[in-house]
Amino acid sequence: MATVRQTLDPAAAQFLSTSFPALVKNGTNFPALGLAYDAAAAEAAFWEFFAVTYGSGNVTVKVQWYADTASSGDVIWGVQLAAITPNTDTQDVETKSLATANTATDTHLGTTGQRLHEIDVTVSNLDSLTNGDAVWLRLYRDAAAGGDTMAGDAIVTGVVVSYSDT
Repeated sequence: MATVRQTLDPAAAQFLSTSFPALVKNGTNFPALGLAYDAAAAEAAFWEFFAVTYGSGNVTVKVQWYADTASSGDVIWGVQLAAITPNTDTQDVETKSLATANTATDTHLGTTGQRLHEIDVTVSNLDSLTNGDAVWLRLYRDAAAGGDTMAGDAIVTGVVVSYSDT
């Protein structure tokens, strides 16, 4: 049994025409590129990938992020998938629905505002995912949830999707 990992670049994210995180480039000594998710707006980014050698089980989405200005509070990350099996599914690719979201809450770890954090979101709502599927992933900050208490932007610097090949 091996774990398949796919890295999703923030600069390669796609967006709907409204309600999306800003692509930012911060940093003094090197560029820190990321997607700035607002604390007061429902913003989402999307990536497409192929479920190469997917075997079975849940998908794990690792989110690396940092707070732009805050040094305390919780951030709730949500992930949704939509999977289409080419040449088999009859669903219209432009109107396909996303599966129900899975979420995870991460707590800011201390007094440094731009401290890098990492959280795993376990995705169990897989939309009938199977090997070779075209998959669309939606990542959002659930800023409207009562448990998301961190002020300011949460900046996503990396996303890694992993799953079992057996």
